[in-house]
Amino acid sequence: MNPSNSIPADVSQQKFTLQLTAHLKAGEAELPYDVTERLRAARHRAVQRRKTVFSPLAWRRTASATGLSGTGSGELSNFWGRFAGWFPLAALVIGLFVIQSVQNDQRANELAEIDAALLIDDLPPAAYADPGFAHFLKTQATHSP
Repeated sequence: MNPSNSIPADVSQQKFTLQLTAHLKAGEAELPYDVTERLRAARHRAVQRRKTVFSPLAWRRTASATGLSGTGSGELSNFWGRFAGWFPLAALVIGLFVIQSVQNDQRANELAEIDAALLIDDLPPAAYADPGFAHFLKTQATHSP
């Protein structure tokens, strides 16, 4: 944008604004008191809202003043903020790995106990796979005192 082109636009905007303001002021004298008070309050609220709108430059100033920008004095707090944000996720992942490891150890111990019981027993492992052996165990359980 050429700066010379923006100057006439600014002047014409200011001229229009002044004309509009003069026209509104002329009609204001004819309005009742309660309407003028409501208009005054509305203007006041509009000005207050306009003052609180943040521009990107104002946001950067506010962020750097509060330590949110990550530079200067807020760098340490920014590190701890990021650490606090990632810490729950890292704890969850580590917890899942620990749970998986403990469960794998428990399964291995259970299988080792079963293997040890099979190897120590007088019967060969093939006897447990025989369908008649289950029937034999049931009849032995009913005949034993």
